[in-house]
Amino acid sequence: MASVSKVKKSKAFERTIVVAGLPVGLLSDQLLTTLVERYFQDVTNDGGDIEDVVYPTKTKGVAYVILKEKKVAENVVRRNKHHLAIQKTVYAQLTVSHFSEKIFSSVKATLDLSVFRGQMILESLVMDLKKMIPTLNFSPLGPRGRISVEGSFLAIKKLKESLLSKASSLLDKNKNFMSEGRKQDRQSPKRSLPRGDNVVDTLSTLVPETARSPEMIVMDTDVFLYLKWRCEFYETTLNKFNILSQERVDGDVSTIYLANAQAGPGPSSARHVKELLEKWTQALHFRLRKETFILGGKGKREKRNIEWACEQLQSKYHRVLTNFYRTHIDIIGSSSDTYLFKEEVMKLIGQKVS
Repeated sequence: MASVSKVKKSKAFERTIVVAGLPVGLLSDQLLTTLVERYFQDVTNDGGDIEDVVYPTKTKGVAYVILKEKKVAENVVRRNKHHLAIQKTVYAQLTVSHFSEKIFSSVKATLDLSVFRGQMILESLVMDLKKMIPTLNFSPLGPRGRISVEGSFLAIKKLKESLLSKASSLLDKNKNFMSEGRKQDRQSPKRSLPRGDNVVDTLSTLVPETARSPEMIVMDTDVFLYLKWRCEFYETTLNKFNILSQERVDGDVSTIYLANAQAGPGPSSARHVKELLEKWTQALHFRLRKETFILGGKGKREKRNIEWACEQLQSKYHRVLTNFYRTHIDIIGSSSDTYLFKEEVMKLIGQKVS
């Protein structure tokens, strides 16, 4: 299976585009590769001469197209809509973006499905999720209900929304069930849930108080952190429309729940703010790049030098977000800013930029 390494070896980053949204399982890999190549060769699609098409890749439904001219790649990305004809009446809506070694094109997450045990068969739940989102890679289900998934950010987003919807639905059913039970005569046989009231308590933790009439946004955690700490637009918009927010970070995926600060009739400001933030985060998703300084395996002095250099440059690069972790340091920003930031860090610590 092809991977990003093939693109790296070609040294054609600026001429390479990432094509997401390809159908999985409908056509053979060879036929789909041919269709993708023909589509991006067509000048009516702003295409041109192609050097190579890398497909399949480690991320299901994603291909890398290496064009011969940088200008053609830019034109293809600039085009708003791409629809690939799969069959006579079947079209796949494609998402096309510039290639970057650090682009947020793939996300890995670990799920704990044990909260659904007692309400449904976990193996059946996983099978349903695989059918619903075939572009995701699922690991075998663990004995404690844990499972790892990997795929594009949009696929992970769809997965999380689906699971939250199922959890919310089960919570409502259990509440209605318990309410009906209370109405029965005390002498009548008392019904109980298979795993007791803890099921309701556990599921309720998935639906925060601010999301009872939820307006929910799911996004990549790096994008969320950048939005929160480097974009005034976020706090300004919440304050302007008097919106309460509750934020939750779960590994590579983060969720924001929005609710009106004051209940009442009329259109929902939370929904409007959700639409504004979704447009903003989508733009960030394609614009941001991430560079990482690995601290593992380095001596204390070298680690401290890297940390010191990053701290020194934070005041200079206001649009770069620096996240310090025990094992590494992430720098997030535009491609030019992150490159310059990394270059200056390497100079400060006396190393060459690789």
